Parts: sequence; structure tokens; C-alpha cells
Amino acid sequence: MTSEAAEGARRRWKQNPEAVQEDILRVAVAVFSESGLSGARIDEIAARTQTSKRMIYYYFGDKMGLYMRALEAAYAKVRAGEDQLDLGTLPPDEALARLVAFTFDHHRSNPDFIRMVMIENIHNAETLAASEVIRNMNVSAIEKLRDICRRGEAEGLFRQGLDPVALHWQISALSFFNVSNRPTFSALFGEGFFSEEGQKALRRQIVDSLLAEVRPRDTPRP
Repeated sequence: MTSEAAEGARRRWKQNPEAVQEDILRVAVAVFSESGLSGARIDEIAARTQTSKRMIYYYFGDKMGLYMRALEAAYAKVRAGEDQLDLGTLPPDEALARLVAFTFDHHRSNPDFIRMVMIENIHNAETLAASEVIRNMNVSAIEKLRDICRRGEAEGLFRQGLDPVALHWQISALSFFNVSNRPTFSALFGEGFFSEEGQKALRRQIVDSLLAEVRPRDTPRP
């Protein structure tokens, strides 16, 4: 970083530290998702931001502190998107359909999030388990599904006894696989599913299958 650029960075740190941290976290998510936890380097993250190693350590403490905050930021992005869906204002079946479609689209558009989750699974979710922030965010995600299930059951649209955690698992699994296993699936079966039309058809199928899963067992599909 040149002296002029360094001076400009210092001014930004003083004027808008939140924006500086957001920039660092955005780059950190990309670098961790590309290189993994062990392969990511603070030098590279600093070089791709408008700040310095010193300020990264100042804000985040160390590499593991930065990784935890990056993981939290990745989860926060999907939870923030769910908050904007206004699911509580929709009929329960429409709310569930919207949530499933959103999750599919979010994961497809944010492969860095999928890779971060894969990295965390490789490391036995040690960082995620230590993050109260992520636990609290995911409690709210389950509560949204719990409300949808409760309203659907009360209106006779959904079968009784639905488990919102199990439903969350199903939504996550179907949307996650679409991104995590794309390279192997494409190598085996071609790219057809991953064209624009293929993805639209797959999203419709996933929405339809999950709506069918929650309906009363004796309710015929429309």
C-alpha cells in the first residue's frame, strides 16, 4: 500500500469503521471459502481490502476471530434475506413456498456461503458451536417455520405434528446439494440441471415436493 493510499485508508477507518469492517468481512468470506480455514492468509485478505493487516488484527483479534466473524456474516446474510420475505403476512402455504424458493435462490447465488458451511463441517462445526450469534440467528429461522406450521395446521392446510426443525433440514438439504455437489453431479450427468431453465424447473419441483410433504396425508394434490 502506498503512503497516499495508506493515508486515505486511515481517514476511512476514522470516518466509517463499520464500512471498513464490512469490507474486511466481505473479502474474508471470499478468501476463506476459496482457500479453507488453514489455507487462508491474513496477508491476502489485507491485500484485497482497502485496509491493512494491523487494522484487521485491531478489529478481529486474530485469524480465528476473523473466521468466526466471517462465518457469522455469511449466516447473517441469509437470515436477513428471510426477514425481508414478510412471511407472517402470507397464507401459510404461500409463506412456505416463498421461503423454499428464497432458500434455493440464495444458496445458488451465494456459493461462498455453501463453501463456508462445508469448511465448518470439515472442522466439526467447532467455530459455529462456539458462536452465540449464529445460534440466536438460527433460533429465529426455526421460529418463522414454527409459525408457518402452526398457522397451516390451524387452517387445515398442513398435517398435524410437523417438526419445524425437520422441515428446515429438508429445505436446507435440497437447496444445499444443488450448489455443493454441482461439480460431481455435472461430471456424471451433464450441465442440464444447471442451465437457467433447468434451475427454474428444479426449484419448482422442490417447492412442490415440500408443499406435498406438509399437506394432510389424505389431501389430493391439485
